[in-house]
Amino acid sequence: MSDPTSRSSNVTLEEIARAAGVSPSTVSRILNGTARVSDAKQQAVEKAIAEFHYQPNVLARSLASGRTNTIGVLTQAIASPFYGEWLRGIEDTLLDPGLTPLFVSSHWSPAEEAARLEQLLARRVDGVIILHGQISEELLVRYSARAPLVVLGRSLEPHPSLACLPIDNETGARDATAHLIGLGHRDIAFVAGPPDHGDSTERFVGYQAALAAAGIAFDESLVVEADFTEAGGFRAMERLFETAPQLTAVFCSNDQMAYGARLALYRRGLRVPEDISLVGFDDLPTSIYMTPPLTTVRQPTYEIGCLAARAVVQLIRGETVTMDPVPLTLEIRETTQRRNAVDTLDRTPDEIAG
Repeated sequence: MSDPTSRSSNVTLEEIARAAGVSPSTVSRILNGTARVSDAKQQAVEKAIAEFHYQPNVLARSLASGRTNTIGVLTQAIASPFYGEWLRGIEDTLLDPGLTPLFVSSHWSPAEEAARLEQLLARRVDGVIILHGQISEELLVRYSARAPLVVLGRSLEPHPSLACLPIDNETGARDATAHLIGLGHRDIAFVAGPPDHGDSTERFVGYQAALAAAGIAFDESLVVEADFTEAGGFRAMERLFETAPQLTAVFCSNDQMAYGARLALYRRGLRVPEDISLVGFDDLPTSIYMTPPLTTVRQPTYEIGCLAARAVVQLIRGETVTMDPVPLTLEIRETTQRRNAVDTLDRTPDEIAG
């Protein structure tokens, strides 16, 4: 007998059937998981598949079944450390049902997001998961008529082929700000994200709500906008030195900006948390290793990715999907402490060091 590995790329389903002593339709049903055959036939087919290193023709099977066994995953920035854990959860969960994710980025552009969705649907993906989508709900409903959609980070009206998983950003931001207030801070700066980003606006609302609940007047000079990047956090902190020298704490609306703010404080000779308390949002895997470890609002991003993957599989199967808002938790670490009596930004680095 010739070496089966030399013919693995050309071997046909009929050859597998002859080697196993069964019909081609039996082999097909066994491959699809729908066969009801004896253990002997099952083992014979599996043995022939192994000997010939047979790989089913995925394209042919897709055309026959109307399924491609692929799930489109649309993220805003695939290189972002924030999205990495979400993508890992999605990939791990799709493995068991035999689905392959296809990742694309839209770079925070609604127009590019719509174009990427069109490309994914043109590839006949079986469903799509959208991370922090920005296109309108009306468009999402229209796209969901072509393939089931799961949208993370947004609240949408229920539709048969459209499910959403909202994130309770407002409560998370309120808890973070309340933590700083509880430590005696009153001049708490807020580094916001882009003004047209849903997460940013919801976290800003939570920040303001905590101030109002504590009877602290809102001060516009304590708020600056940035872009959710480390460099943006650094620049925002530099602006705050000019507009709000009285601040004693900073709440950044994501961890990446907190990293940048931490560097700006270091450059000024200001200690965290002795001089300035610092809080982030997201709890990236690296935040616990920051010096000192970052107090932050934890999003269970890996678990959220798993939930999204399970939801899109349910939609593909025609099942009803209900997804409740994911609770967030405040992880108190070493970048926050009780407010010092002296306003630190009124002191020079030499005074702080001495």
